[in-house]
Amino acid sequence: MSKTEDIYSGGKWSEGQGEAFESLCPATGESVWQGRAASADQVNEAIAKARAAQPKWAAVQREARIRILEKYADALKSKAEDIAYAISRDMGKPLWEARTEVGAMAGKIGHSIRAQAERAGDKSDGGLSLTHRPHGVMAVFGPFNFPGHLPNGHIIPALLAGNTCVFKPSELTPSVAALMVAAFEEAGLPEGCLNVVQGERETGQALLNADINGLLFTGSATTGTAFHKHFAGRPNIILALEMGGNNPLIVWDGDVQAAADIAFFSAYITAGQRCTCARRLILPEGKFGNQVISAIKTRISQTTIGKWDEEVFMGPVASKRSAQMAEEFEAELIKSGGDPIVPVKTDGAFVHPALIDMSAASNVADEELFGPLLQVYRAKDFDAAIDKANDTRFGLSGGLVSENADLWEQARLRMKAGILNWNKPTTGAASSLPFGGPGLSGNFRPGAYYAADYCAWPQAGQVAKTPSSPPMVGIK
Repeated sequence: MSKTEDIYSGGKWSEGQGEAFESLCPATGESVWQGRAASADQVNEAIAKARAAQPKWAAVQREARIRILEKYADALKSKAEDIAYAISRDMGKPLWEARTEVGAMAGKIGHSIRAQAERAGDKSDGGLSLTHRPHGVMAVFGPFNFPGHLPNGHIIPALLAGNTCVFKPSELTPSVAALMVAAFEEAGLPEGCLNVVQGERETGQALLNADINGLLFTGSATTGTAFHKHFAGRPNIILALEMGGNNPLIVWDGDVQAAADIAFFSAYITAGQRCTCARRLILPEGKFGNQVISAIKTRISQTTIGKWDEEVFMGPVASKRSAQMAEEFEAELIKSGGDPIVPVKTDGAFVHPALIDMSAASNVADEELFGPLLQVYRAKDFDAAIDKANDTRFGLSGGLVSENADLWEQARLRMKAGILNWNKPTTGAASSLPFGGPGLSGNFRPGAYYAADYCAWPQAGQVAKTPSSPPMVGIK
């Protein structure tokens, strides 16, 4: 267990004045972080510090901001093992996967610099001018599944554009925030540019009610939709909402083992706790589909599950409550006509990969379960497979496994997914590309390479070094 200060405001740590809470390692149940939530007054103070720092930070030359962020990347690399341990202990992901996450955090700086230059850079041509201005103070809500990488993916482009940030980590994964702060301090980020408020629902609500210019959120559709309603009628607040998906993967032909492995990885990596994980597997009726299911069952039987510091494929889900939700979700699927192929099996927060045939089901809830449960649907032909893939309110990710390029072209044109992969896992999302999708998956503010778009607004103009009279008609 570690005790850290709770609030980082204006370059100083202090103790929270709100309710006490702690983070429990889902793999062991041990307390790994204890602290107190930020009160509403402390949230407002953090906002005030960010507000005071923002004009000075925006006035810093872009090249100087870049140098600071590049130093931040170096600091992340030097602290990589500590950050990976913090991620794994907080949310249970295997250490090898947490190390990959830290690598993505450091890599984000280079991607953001290139994206900002390409999508939100300054241009001047023949008396025409285009510049980009920061919004001001951005509230960043971090998720538990990638507690370093995903909030980092908002914070970096926001800072690069000249904004300042107030970051609220998930209450399930508070530990990494202090290490990120230490890396920013080492890089020389000015006081007030990044502020941290720990806490649960009440702290988040206080941040929503504070004097912010933008909200950058990654999380559930339920929470994201509530945030969208909260800011209804306030077009002056920029919202970037990434809200997950009920993602389809069509596996139609090709090598059976490769197809099964792509489906397995898509569904169960990170214990199914990626917003891009496949939730629905769509197979053709007949022999090939049967073979794929059999191969997935074999892979499930071979899956190693254990604590974060063990050599395993999967760790636990985020909490015992998350494991219970997997059981409850399976029960609802069975009520709808689902037939478990590999039933849900839990042990504390550990959930064994599950597989359920939903081909004969009806009135299935279009919901995202954040866990290792894959639904199977059979389709009589490819048109029916596409229809089933699009039978969702979400649209984040999807995929096709097939050796038929014509089928890929059909999928590319017809499937409703912001991230659509061919013969690759649905979870493959590159930082050099946009990240987001239509429907309940977001509000058309894709992140990653397109984060530069929502971190600044364009200022267009016609300019001249000396004034001259414009052409006028009808003047006597």
